[in-house]
Amino acid sequence: MDQIPVPIAHLRQDYRRQALLEKEVDPDPLRQFQIWFEQALQAELREPNAMTLATVSAEGNPSARMVLLKELDQQGFVFYTNSQSRKGQELAQTPRAALVFWWPDLERQVRVEGQVAKVTEAEADQYFSIRPRGSQLGAWASAQSQVICDRTHLDQRLQALEQQYQDQQIPRPAYWGGYRLQPSMIEFWQGRSNRLHDRLCYRQDQAGQWQLERLSP
Repeated sequence: MDQIPVPIAHLRQDYRRQALLEKEVDPDPLRQFQIWFEQALQAELREPNAMTLATVSAEGNPSARMVLLKELDQQGFVFYTNSQSRKGQELAQTPRAALVFWWPDLERQVRVEGQVAKVTEAEADQYFSIRPRGSQLGAWASAQSQVICDRTHLDQRLQALEQQYQDQQIPRPAYWGGYRLQPSMIEFWQGRSNRLHDRLCYRQDQAGQWQLERLSP
């Protein structure tokens, strides 16, 4: 294989925006995440709710993809997807996952690990009802993660659905719903100069209390 012409080894960025200190963070990591997320919104970052979702198959094969955070509460981080997709099948086999948020303009990263459970049918119905109509139809049109012959298949399927549900309310597919990752670990990462980054990690103990520790970069 020919060497890639771009000098990858020389690509680097020195981080100098700010520090992350124990005395400045909230003792509850979910509230601390909300603080950082609101700052990401104020900075007008593009899709600050985009997050990498990593799952693992029953055989131990990992996979990762970008999804969107749609809700945050004291129970955890909520996203929606097709339960028959690869991630849906893997979560059914191994209901644990990891999330990564990356906000480069703020020189920040957040990592989350924990147990995953489906949201209630009522929650899924409520969220599906406020999705754009095109997204609702898309949930019906796509057999997510399945092999299809070409793009025309999707376009024709969408057209047929548009006619089927013309002037009608679109119901939520039974296979489409939400998942809530209930965190047992949340790490906040703030870039610092010379690769000596700040890493503050919250872990839940057996009593369900959050313990804060600093990790070496």
